[in-house]
Amino acid sequence: MAERILEMKNLVKTYVMGDEEQVVLKGINLEINRGDFLSVLGPSGSGKSTLMNIIGCLDVPTRGTYYLSGELIRDLPEVSLSHIRNREIGFIFQQFQLLPRLSAQKNVELPLIYAGVSEKVRHQRSAHILERVGLAEKMKNRPNQLSGGQQQRVAIARALVTEPTILLADEPTGALDQQTGHQIMDLFKELHAEGKTIVMITHDAEVAKNGSRIVRIVDGNLSEGVYNA
Repeated sequence: MAERILEMKNLVKTYVMGDEEQVVLKGINLEINRGDFLSVLGPSGSGKSTLMNIIGCLDVPTRGTYYLSGELIRDLPEVSLSHIRNREIGFIFQQFQLLPRLSAQKNVELPLIYAGVSEKVRHQRSAHILERVGLAEKMKNRPNQLSGGQQQRVAIARALVTEPTILLADEPTGALDQQTGHQIMDLFKELHAEGKTIVMITHDAEVAKNGSRIVRIVDGNLSEGVYNA
């Protein structure tokens, strides 16, 4: 039986704007098992970014429940959410979010520094993961010495280096040309084949098809169809 690592039940997220309450997520029910490659597909303003922020413990639900690795994510202090993010989530952003003055290897090591990992182990793990994503010869390069695709590979390596429960990717091909985007999706599929759990947020239906599951979010409502991987 597959191991369930994420479960949302009747999850609601609202924001108060003046005298009005805006309901952004409307009773979300979602389950993710270890090894899933889930695409969350939706247009701008659909609620997908809010859902991503809650999955990544950057925000918490207003009502309903969210369990991540068996832990209830609600009413937790920020320090606890920060520890969960570092331990459970590997973030991959559309604009890479690399520090320009650091080498590729130093960028990859950052989450390990926050986790209190020793310098020797950080160096070994970052070198290994950069080799895994095809950048063994680019470890000392800074971001401005790398192509967009190479920068995204550094970002993927940074997300992988802590061995998180979930890789959470926000429009990971959005800043790339089509050919480079295909190469990054091939890497995601390789990681999925190795057993990694991936949640990818996208507005692009063609990109979403790379996932083994697709859920669609429109006006804060989530639905799932059956698609071929």
